[in-house]
Amino acid sequence: MISRREILLSGGAGMALMLAGWPAMAAKGAYPVTHSEAEWRSLLEPAQFAVLREAATERPFTSPLLHEKRTGTFDCAGCGQAVFSSKTKFESGTGWPSFWEPLADDVVATGTDRSYGMVRTEALCSRCGGHLGHVFKDGPKPTGLRYCINGLALAFTPAVG
Repeated sequence: MISRREILLSGGAGMALMLAGWPAMAAKGAYPVTHSEAEWRSLLEPAQFAVLREAATERPFTSPLLHEKRTGTFDCAGCGQAVFSSKTKFESGTGWPSFWEPLADDVVATGTDRSYGMVRTEALCSRCGGHLGHVFKDGPKPTGLRYCINGLALAFTPAVG
């Protein structure tokens, strides 16, 4: 991994390498739900657009969904696909809603995020390609995974009954 010092010392070449992956953009590809950039901008709030379509990260500890305790599902705010169950949500202490498993095997796609001089596993909505957050291998049992998800990328749907 390249250090910040090496980037600064190498001048333009180092900066070009760093910018090549900065920021990660919402996945391009064939998804069941697609819109033009203008359509996404009209469908989403500006902060949601930044997270879902430009892979921005909301500030930690700012999402109301961080403290959501009701039973229900957490859906992609871009297309409405249910992606996580409240049953797999846990308090990670990171400042973002965290889950140890998606609702189903096919609802969260992953990709490699090389932004900001590091390599991480990006979590994407499999229906619209929206950036949800990242997956880390430091979560609780039974999966050992932590899906660290931007609250702005989610909408909560309470269980009925």
